Amino acid sequence: MEKQIKLFLEFLENEKKLSNNTLQSYKRDITQYQEYLEVNDLNYLKVSGTQLNAYFDNLASIGKKKSTVSRNIASIKSFYQFLVKSKKIRKNPASGIQSPKVDKKIPNILTAKEVELLLEQPQDIDLKGIRDKAMLEFAYATGMRVTEIISLDISDVNLEEGYVTCNSSPRKRTIPLGNLSLGALKEYIEKARPILIKDESIKALFVNINGKRLTRQGFWKIVKYYKEQAHITKEITPHVLRHSFATHLLQNGADLKAIQTMLGHSDISSTQVYMQFQDENLKDIYKKSHPRA
Repeated sequence: MEKQIKLFLEFLENEKKLSNNTLQSYKRDITQYQEYLEVNDLNYLKVSGTQLNAYFDNLASIGKKKSTVSRNIASIKSFYQFLVKSKKIRKNPASGIQSPKVDKKIPNILTAKEVELLLEQPQDIDLKGIRDKAMLEFAYATGMRVTEIISLDISDVNLEEGYVTCNSSPRKRTIPLGNLSLGALKEYIEKARPILIKDESIKALFVNINGKRLTRQGFWKIVKYYKEQAHITKEITPHVLRHSFATHLLQNGADLKAIQTMLGHSDISSTQVYMQFQDENLKDIYKKSHPRA
């Protein structure tokens, strides 16, 4: 089984182009499943749907969240689909298993005023301030995931045309840059980045003070620092900026399909979660505008 797991993960990395974080999730899920099979003396090529259901019930019984069980089901289904394609088995034993219904969490978002307050914090008076201003403006202007942002190379940005190309997710996409973001990015690329990088071979768009590619942890710490400087009590992460980007676009009349494209969602249902915020906005507009509201 170990050999097949290795081949499966290589397939996900090379063919599906999944991120390292997603690959690690698959690896954890499949390895945990392998351990369960060994303890219960089960052959992974001969398990039945009933035996798989028993495994997923076991995950729930030891306190795993519905979302975790659902992810495990998806991982194991994909693993067996790979085995079917590889002709190791004829039928996917997990094909008929339904994932538990997971309640979609309401995204944590910032108001437009809170975003403005946060983005005002970095002062472009030194290299770090110039970089941080460009980075925060960029995150809110594009709605990109933090992994996608830190994976960007300098060549992925077109300053003349005003857009960025995201190549690191399964769905390659081009996202426009607003004037404020573009201005901050130009200043960073022209004034700060050339001094920060110690090696001309560094291709990363955003780098740390040592001139190396910025990490997820580094990005998160920067956002947290300016959140505290702005005295905003809400929890703010890079993903909150992504949620805010989508919500504010929708509230200002952007098409849901266009937002789906910019976010890189494969399924529009993932984008529709932001509709609840639009509904509230519409209620306010109705109350203010309708003569008999």
